[in-house]
Amino acid sequence: MSGAHEGLRSGQVAEAAGVNPQTLRYYERRGLVAEPRRTLGGHRLYPAETVTILRVIKTAQRLGFTLEEVADLLDTARHRHGARPDTGLPERARAKLLEVERRIADLQVIRATLREAIDAGCDDLLACADRPRCPLPFVDLARPARPAGRAGAEG
Repeated sequence: MSGAHEGLRSGQVAEAAGVNPQTLRYYERRGLVAEPRRTLGGHRLYPAETVTILRVIKTAQRLGFTLEEVADLLDTARHRHGARPDTGLPERARAKLLEVERRIADLQVIRATLREAIDAGCDDLLACADRPRCPLPFVDLARPARPAGRAGAEG
């Protein structure tokens, strides 16, 4: 059996990173994870840092970054040189934070509207929509969120 200094097999990497082997292979096909070397028998042997890369990918996704954005950040980090230490992460994190804050504001409006609908006893969307005092802002919620992130309905 091969030692840890020689590399980790797909199952070992996947288990250590908390992903399934298909995810590992998918990331490899997408270029997020470098293609590993192979044993004489054809088994993939990944370097130990692959576990860290997978954890970084999953964490970045959990923070709201798309796989494409993660790929770009990883690519930038891999190709940076001493003269170019900036990977663009601060700007991208700020932009992602603004996006998350807009989504939170939208969700707060949705939560408040749903509470109003529950309190008003709405039990039929069509009947409620015909009532002048219906708490559901059908027109406002049917539109996409405004770029400024200010969503809401006037009473």
